Amino acid sequence: MPVKTFKPLTPSLRYLTVSSFEEITKDRPEKKLVQIRKKTGGRNSQGRVTARGRGGGHKQKIRLVDFRRNKFDVDARVLGIEYDPLRSAYLALLEYKDGEKRYIIAPLGLKVGARVANGPEAPAEVGNSLPLKNIPIGSIIHNIELIPGKGGQLVRAAGGMATLMSRSDGYAQVRLPSGEIRKVKEICSATLGQIGNTDHENIVLGKAGRSRHLGRRPLSRAVAKNPVDHPMGGGAGKTAGGGHPVTPWGVVTRGFKTRKKVKYSNRYIVTRRDGRPMKTK
Repeated sequence: MPVKTFKPLTPSLRYLTVSSFEEITKDRPEKKLVQIRKKTGGRNSQGRVTARGRGGGHKQKIRLVDFRRNKFDVDARVLGIEYDPLRSAYLALLEYKDGEKRYIIAPLGLKVGARVANGPEAPAEVGNSLPLKNIPIGSIIHNIELIPGKGGQLVRAAGGMATLMSRSDGYAQVRLPSGEIRKVKEICSATLGQIGNTDHENIVLGKAGRSRHLGRRPLSRAVAKNPVDHPMGGGAGKTAGGGHPVTPWGVVTRGFKTRKKVKYSNRYIVTRRDGRPMKTK
């Protein structure tokens, strides 16, 4: 899907790019499939800011997306492709033969009027959801379950795609977008195809206002603060004091590995995203 650019009539238009929204066919969400989203401003239940730089933004409603795809043996027809303000991927509105409507993440190439199906008996076609043991080796997949029946948890962002590498001993090996190769139970479900809106990564906000519309507030640089406010603040001129970048509370922010060395899920990782084999104890 192409990205629109503009003549630089103003400074903010010089680098600004927006999606052309050519795939979108519906401009209004399904009323029964949305909920009101209450904004928190980055504050927890005690009113304290736990996530800095959040607040404001345009009103957004939550779309109830069907990640489980548990309506088996009932074909559905695609009624339209919609925009979702809370995710990078587009949504496809399905209507099943019994009249029920559900949202799913729209894969690349899924058109209005197409038929999709769920379950072990579904054909291996784009948009269909079926267990990994029934998907051909080498297929492109997304919306991958980690726990059978819980719903897809992996590969749900715009342009995302994973590859089914092999199957053995009740597990399937899947190459994720990060390059990590992970074992997933072959009874877990996944959806065929690559997620649409592949040009999302090429969008340039271009001006501060668009960032504010998304609910992102400005953050001050650490070196611009006083020593009382940040470990990297103060000093004559621009200096970080010779230390590594840290948070206001002194926690290292670059080069510091945050994943625990001993973790239950390590046994399912075959190859890490940096290409090295996973060591398990």
